[in-house]
Amino acid sequence: MCRSICRIAFVWCLSAFVVGVSWADPPGFGNWTNTGSLNTAREGHTATLLHNGKVLVAGGFLWPYGPLSLAELYDPRTATWTNTGSLSTGRWFHTATLLPNGMVLVAGGEALSGWSASAELYDPRTGTWTKTGDLKTARSQHTATLLHNGMVLVAGGFPVLSSAELYNCRSGTWTQTGSLNTARFQHTATLLHNGMVLVAGGFGPPGFLSSAELYEPRTGVWTNTGGLTTGRTRHTATLLHNGVVLVAGGAGPLGFLSSAELYEPRTGTWADSGGLNTARWQHTATLLHNGMVLVAAGSGPIGFLSSAELYEPRAGTWANTGGLNTARTQHTATLLHDGMVLVAGGSGSPSAELYRP
Repeated sequence: MCRSICRIAFVWCLSAFVVGVSWADPPGFGNWTNTGSLNTAREGHTATLLHNGKVLVAGGFLWPYGPLSLAELYDPRTATWTNTGSLSTGRWFHTATLLPNGMVLVAGGEALSGWSASAELYDPRTGTWTKTGDLKTARSQHTATLLHNGMVLVAGGFPVLSSAELYNCRSGTWTQTGSLNTARFQHTATLLHNGMVLVAGGFGPPGFLSSAELYEPRTGVWTNTGGLTTGRTRHTATLLHNGVVLVAGGAGPLGFLSSAELYEPRTGTWADSGGLNTARWQHTATLLHNGMVLVAAGSGPIGFLSSAELYEPRAGTWANTGGLNTARTQHTATLLHDGMVLVAGGSGSPSAELYRP
């Protein structure tokens, strides 16, 4: 357990570890209301919106127990959490991908024994997990992207990997694909409207990365594209309705970041966008139905944050919105079918909240 925790300890080094720090609600619009609490407190977990409208939360970490195998379902109609089948392997910093057939693929992550290569499938009809083919390379803090052809692209991860793999849903197997030009973890991966995948930032051998790459599914090749203005890790990347990608926050060489940038796929270039009102990392970013982006919580210079902000793409500006009831980091944020956003867990908390735009 000690070895497992030490390997990722530096991920936390920029955070002040001030549990429960909560800033006063800023002026603005939108509000948060508490909803049913998770049965198990956790952080570093995943949350997946299922076809039936329920949200599957899986894995995560809970001190002093370690990586969790427990999974739960949130039902928006009753605002309640119920336990469902447990993962075969307790893990955190894994990925969870909703497949076209409605099943959820969980892959990799940090397990009790170290980085994991195992992968599992959750069937919402039975509430059970079944093992599927193992990754070619064990990894944690990687990305997983569902491609237009139905395959899942896994890229990078810890321990500082450049390799990438494709999961075939029909055969349940993984195959190697082209490697990233730069090894990285804690990066972002965004599926563009043209079917290519944009990987940006993260942490690698040189430190905080500003480089970005594009994956072409037809050829399996990565090509470098314009670099970020600021190297960053544990940031967020959101595909806007106009096809542009918004990258916000994170941590860089000088600490927590408030800067935000826009990637234009037609030109392969980045441009500065209006900066966040609060520097943060390990936050969440959610594209709302109205086209705005909600950034919530995370870690900042004084500890865990409860503040939230909205990005308006047409104006390129950020505005404070109602603050969360609980300060948190390494939580999840899920856009529900009704347009509300469910935030769950983080900072070892079982609490959950709903944002009403």
